[in-house]
Amino acid sequence: MKRAELRPTPDNTFRIIYTQDGTGIPCDFGEALGRSQSQEEQGDIQGACNTRFEAFQQLMELIPDSTDMELDWEDDNNRDAMLLLSFSAIDHFLIGDFEMCAAMLEMLLELDPEDHLDASKRLAYAYVALEDYDSFDEVINDVSDKYADKELLALWSEFRRSGTIPPGELRHFKKNFSTYYDEFTSEEHPVDEPYLADIEKDRPSKESLARELWLQTEHLWKIFPGFIEALRSA
Repeated sequence: MKRAELRPTPDNTFRIIYTQDGTGIPCDFGEALGRSQSQEEQGDIQGACNTRFEAFQQLMELIPDSTDMELDWEDDNNRDAMLLLSFSAIDHFLIGDFEMCAAMLEMLLELDPEDHLDASKRLAYAYVALEDYDSFDEVINDVSDKYADKELLALWSEFRRSGTIPPGELRHFKKNFSTYYDEFTSEEHPVDEPYLADIEKDRPSKESLARELWLQTEHLWKIFPGFIEALRSA
């Protein structure tokens, strides 16, 4: 069994390296990532989630407590570990465990301050779900204006705080992300063959990307009802 250890680099980051007889953690993040992907392809979603969470626990053992540590993104072993951490955070996001999701994404951002995996976006959703608006107000500044998520989050966070849809933000959403507005106010969001074929392309259509965002966030609107209805009637 390979053992994972941390080694410092000249640019003040760290790399995960593997040895056969070292003193590190018995884990191969690349193997775990590949195994979780195979489990998903075989329909074993629970098994894939468990594999990713176990890898997260091993990563926690590997990273010293209370240490400001950055992993070198260019290193393959590091990327495997951070991808597993990101995917496990998404697993928890989708089942509504927003506290664990937020903790994982905060850890990911400490390891990868440049945010190659767009952890800030998902973290902003988790903070609104948790009604942690101070943290939300900080992290939303790290979400790019090019993402429809930023406008959607501005609308949802205000709705969660006050129960109202801010007119100015709504106009901005309709103007700059009209396809997303249409998707989120639609009564139907079919996952049909045209959508599945298009979303796999290198450059999916705006309509497919809007549906993808709906599908990624649909559980939120069931856990926290009222927002979509308010959006439709505003």
